[in-house]
Amino acid sequence: MGKMKTHKATAKRVKKTGSGKVMHEKAFGRHKLTSKSGKRKRQLRQPKEVSAADQKVIDKLLPYN
Repeated sequence: MGKMKTHKATAKRVKKTGSGKVMHEKAFGRHKLTSKSGKRKRQLRQPKEVSAADQKVIDKLLPYN
């Protein structure tokens, strides 16, 4: 049986931490920023942990990360 392949689209969007958590960037922080408050824009800069249900799927898509 051959090696499993990494799902490249997922690899570009998420990153695994040293402890094994999967982090992703938040949405809505790229354009139309004048209508958003400073607090909201600051919070959008921080990466967020992926939900537990999605983490199981991502673990299969990224077997070697």
